[in-house]
Amino acid sequence: MQVTHDNFGGRVYMVLRRVSTVTTLLVAIVISITGCSIRHFATTQLADALAESGTVYASDEDIDLVGAATPFGLKTIESLLESTPDHRGLLLSAAKGFTQYAYAYVQLPADELEHYDITAAYAQRERARRLYLRARDYGLRGLAVLHPDFIERLRIDPRAAAAATQPDDVALMYWTGVAWAAAISLGKDDPFLLADLPAMEALMMRACEIDEKFDNGALHVFLISYEMSRSTIVPDAVQRARDHFDRALELSKGMQAAPYVALAETVAIKEQNRNEFTNLLNQALEINVDTRPDWRLTNLIMQRRARWLQARTDEYFTE
Repeated sequence: MQVTHDNFGGRVYMVLRRVSTVTTLLVAIVISITGCSIRHFATTQLADALAESGTVYASDEDIDLVGAATPFGLKTIESLLESTPDHRGLLLSAAKGFTQYAYAYVQLPADELEHYDITAAYAQRERARRLYLRARDYGLRGLAVLHPDFIERLRIDPRAAAAATQPDDVALMYWTGVAWAAAISLGKDDPFLLADLPAMEALMMRACEIDEKFDNGALHVFLISYEMSRSTIVPDAVQRARDHFDRALELSKGMQAAPYVALAETVAIKEQNRNEFTNLLNQALEINVDTRPDWRLTNLIMQRRARWLQARTDEYFTE
């Protein structure tokens, strides 16, 4: 068979066309895969950066400014979690952020509002409870990343599940426990929440066992109030609370207002010790918030709480 120039050229054209088509498909596939990788990489990098941030808010001196900015940050974290659902840093940030926001900007204002509008105050507390539960759920998800079936095991056998946690889990355990305890406190009429008490307690006690110095005594501040919540069933609850107060002061070098406010609000009122109540709140208010810029916002919030408590002194104590 004679191969003419035209036939040969046509065959070459067809071969080149097929090669071009295959190459185009391969390039499209590579671009698609690379694009996904780039998006995932960018999302992860942003998630890492956002998870490690927080000092800007913590050192701010304007409580209301931070309160207005926080919801956007929290929703950004939730959006990123849609793409990176197992990012422990983001899950910790969500648990911590929602807990802090619920306490400082929802629950405390509800307490301040109650004297003027009890219906609105109760609505605010219900909102705070829901935010605490959202924070708890993010914290539990964070713990489950490295501990499969952790949530189920925690409810079946709390102590055994908590015993499997490690030092890297303490921050997640703390913020999960704080949010959980706050939700239980605001939902005392919910039997399902009350049934979670052993799980919450197991987390916090295990965290204290692993690292009782965590966050300059934060666990001990929590335990001041928690011990007093058990005062009807623990005979030495007051002494245990005072021991946690002393340790919290030692670890924070007396530069955090929270321990003073916690002891005043729980022990001093229960024991009807007006002088101690007044002295503790004064000590909280005397702290220079500029000495530790990284604690500035927290101290300002707790000093605001101290002033509110001071204004209600006559309601708490009978002459």
